[in-house]
Amino acid sequence: MRIERWDSGDTATAMACYEVFLAAHAADEPIEPPNSAGTFCTFLAKGHQRMPAEVWTAAPAAGSAVAGFYQLGLPDLENKDRAWVLPYVHPAARRRGTGRELVRHAAARAAGHGRSFLDGVTLAGSAGDAFARAMGATLAIEEVRRVQDLRKIAPGLIGSLRETAARAAAGYSLVTWTGPVPDEYLGQVADVYNAFGDAPRGEGHEASAWDADRIRERAGVLLQAGYLRGYAVAAIADATGEMAALTEIAIDPEHPEWAFQQLTAVTRAHRGHRLGLLVKSAMLEWLASAEPRVERVATGNAASNEHMIAVNEALGYEVVEPGYRHCELAVTGVR
Repeated sequence: MRIERWDSGDTATAMACYEVFLAAHAADEPIEPPNSAGTFCTFLAKGHQRMPAEVWTAAPAAGSAVAGFYQLGLPDLENKDRAWVLPYVHPAARRRGTGRELVRHAAARAAGHGRSFLDGVTLAGSAGDAFARAMGATLAIEEVRRVQDLRKIAPGLIGSLRETAARAAAGYSLVTWTGPVPDEYLGQVADVYNAFGDAPRGEGHEASAWDADRIRERAGVLLQAGYLRGYAVAAIADATGEMAALTEIAIDPEHPEWAFQQLTAVTRAHRGHRLGLLVKSAMLEWLASAEPRVERVATGNAASNEHMIAVNEALGYEVVEPGYRHCELAVTGVR
């Protein structure tokens, strides 16, 4: 097995990795569409939120086709004892030891960077899930996946929910924007992102600490690159001008029938006013005119996140299988 580091200027190898990703997605993912080539290659090159990362490819021998690859994300602001690993193996190359060699290699690289744990995510019940268990990974947190089928929603329901939420949210006004966060809201958006730190997460995982500079430099990388269209709705407290809640949606133009929920959060001081329901229902009314081809909205929540789950269920989201399993593996325990 030949494992080599990918050079970000090597577009041919990037597209070979994309073909592996597409094949794995077709075999493992029964619901959502795959990332577009531009989205995939940008993520490969720039990492999650511009986190330092490296990509390694595997081939049976020199000069042969890429059979698998992994991206190793190296958190540099929090969770510096951890590395994120995202391995993919072409279905035709599975059960030949490729995945195991990739994860062993990733564990060695992570250890070389001073990391103690590998974090990853799998689809529950998938080949990747079984593989992670066989490698010794343990469950950190379970994430339930939900999809809102807009074609099933009764006429008038979203408007009625928004009116109900607006009555509970007297004293708040809504603002909207498209694309990356405008400069005038950078600091306030950072405060709302920090509120997301209350969401359930795996034991030993640190919440991200955001400020205006981090929002500008690391949030919305794919929006900045032009590969996704982004929409945001925020609630502002009229008395203070403070941003109290925010919801964000992203759409890949190559799959305009799908919208993907990004962050939704309400700051602690403003909870209890139905602001989560307000911003999410307002978002749906906006998308109906701005993105009329959208048929489904996908989201995921930790199974223990009761408040957001209640909001999503009121909006017509339904559980779909498989969900996601966030797992971790001690680098010294890789088998």
